[in-house]
Amino acid sequence: MPRDGIERLDTPDHDTTSTAGKKKRKAKVKGSNRVARWFREMRSELKKVVWPTPKQVANNTFVALTIMAASAIAIWGLDFMSSQIFQAIITYIPRLLRG
Repeated sequence: MPRDGIERLDTPDHDTTSTAGKKKRKAKVKGSNRVARWFREMRSELKKVVWPTPKQVANNTFVALTIMAASAIAIWGLDFMSSQIFQAIITYIPRLLRG
């Protein structure tokens, strides 16, 4: 370890002969072992997940449904107003042109 108390990351802490053995073992990994390792790693990662409580799920669901309903009402209102405006333009422009 260096004098300043910071550990160097580029120097190995173990024997270099053991890393050569590890490389050889990794080269022998078959397809089924890869799948098994993937599932083991996935399971260990899922254990690290912080799952929400049922109360949090209910609250988040309520907020999402409220925002979707408000957005639907706002879009419906804009659609209705624009259709009324265009209907008025289509109806009154020919009347104005006829004189």
